[in-house]
Amino acid sequence: MGTIVLSGTVVLVILGFGNHTWWLVAVALLFVYMQYGRGGASASSSGGSSGGSSGAGSGAVPGSYRAYRDRRDKQARWDRRYRRERPLESRRQARER
Repeated sequence: MGTIVLSGTVVLVILGFGNHTWWLVAVALLFVYMQYGRGGASASSSGGSSGGSSGAGSGAVPGSYRAYRDRRDKQARWDRRYRRERPLESRRQARER
């Protein structure tokens, strides 16, 4: 994905010699890629190592083991809640497996 964005940026910069608006588009493309396209690199720098309690939305680094554990625990809580609130459906799913 990064090579596509970089090559697109180069093309926009080359087009920008004729029309400077393309340079603004290239800068906007790089900005959007840096904010959202790299897996949330800005989220890890803003609150990745802050102290205090850790929750599912505490700003853990994406791809880290803590983020994985948070997602796994949240899914387990939802599964337990679903089984508790809908016992017939959960039994039916267990028989189908």
